[in-house]
Amino acid sequence: MAEEIERKFLVRSDAWRALVQRSAYYQQGYLTVNENCTVRVRLEGERALLNIKNTTLDIRRQEYEYAIPLADAREILDTLCAGRRLSKTRHFVAHDGEVWEVDEFDGANRGLVLAELELTDVDQAFDRPDWLGAEVSGDARYTNAALATRPYSSW
Repeated sequence: MAEEIERKFLVRSDAWRALVQRSAYYQQGYLTVNENCTVRVRLEGERALLNIKNTTLDIRRQEYEYAIPLADAREILDTLCAGRRLSKTRHFVAHDGEVWEVDEFDGANRGLVLAELELTDVDQAFDRPDWLGAEVSGDARYTNAALATRPYSSW
C-alpha cells in the first residue's frame, strides 16, 4: 500500500523565502471529491500525474500516483474539472536537513500560504522553523480538494 505521512501548517512570515532551493508551478483539478477519496489530475510543468488519495484527516493517508500523458491531463483539466481546480507555486525549502514544501496559492486562494512536511513515521521528530504558524493538518478546509471547491477567499 502506498502511504503519505504529512504535517501541514500555516506560514506566518516570509523568512522561508531565503531558503528556497527551487520552485514549480502546479495546476490541479479534481475528478472526484467524496467521503472516501479524491481523484486529482496535476500538471507540474511538463509532467502530468493522476493521484488517488483517501480523505481521512489523519496525517497518515493512502496515496497512489501515476504519470499520465500531458495532453490527456490538459484535456481532463479543461473538460472534467470545472469548478474543482486550483493553482499554486510550490517552493522547496531547506530547513534543518528536511525539505519543506511551501505552497503559495493564486486565483481564489490568493493570500494563502501553507507549509507541508512529509515524514517517514507519524512520530518522527522535526525542528519547527520560526516562520511556521499554526498546524492545520486536521482541518479539512486546508486540503487542496477543499480549496479547489471552496476557496480561501470565500471563508
